[in-house]
Amino acid sequence: MTMIDLGPQTRMVAGLAETVTDEQLTAATPCPDLAVRNLLGHIHMLSVAFRDAARKELGPTTHTNPAAAVPDIGPGWRETLPKALDELADAWRDPAAWTGMTRAGGVELPGEVAGAVVADELVIHGWDLAQAIGRLYAPDPAALDAAHGFLLMAAGDPNRGGGLFGPVVPVAEDAPLLERAVGLSGRDPGWRP
Repeated sequence: MTMIDLGPQTRMVAGLAETVTDEQLTAATPCPDLAVRNLLGHIHMLSVAFRDAARKELGPTTHTNPAAAVPDIGPGWRETLPKALDELADAWRDPAAWTGMTRAGGVELPGEVAGAVVADELVIHGWDLAQAIGRLYAPDPAALDAAHGFLLMAAGDPNRGGGLFGPVVPVAEDAPLLERAVGLSGRDPGWRP
């Protein structure tokens, strides 16, 4: 995994979140059991956790398993979420973030792997959000490449299958890269609310 600028993808996700209406907060998403409000809460939580993982500031934000509780947005999320996404991108612009060991989601992993994981989280959850609120979605190409590479590697892991990663959904080999990544993440690229 080579270092990439996550800024274009975090801005994309922030832009999608900005368009969410209060009425859409309870809408279904491609993530089983998560409404839009929960998905936004998860995006906020992962932004803070991976910001701290990039900075090697390990503690409660990096040690918490994301499956421990259903996330939710807090008051003021329209201000705090874009700020957390900006801080996330800024933290991963430091080359030191991509080296050594770190921790996120309660898992110890190399910095470059954590960078691939966060690219995947941003790309796939950006797709989840866009699908849930009926918006067009074209992720940042560098983040999409990183996410697809990570998902391709993770697809062979015999321990996957639960949580936000379900079993791989077969997608045509000549399908667009985003659809192939979505299928590898355990989602149906044809999902609609």
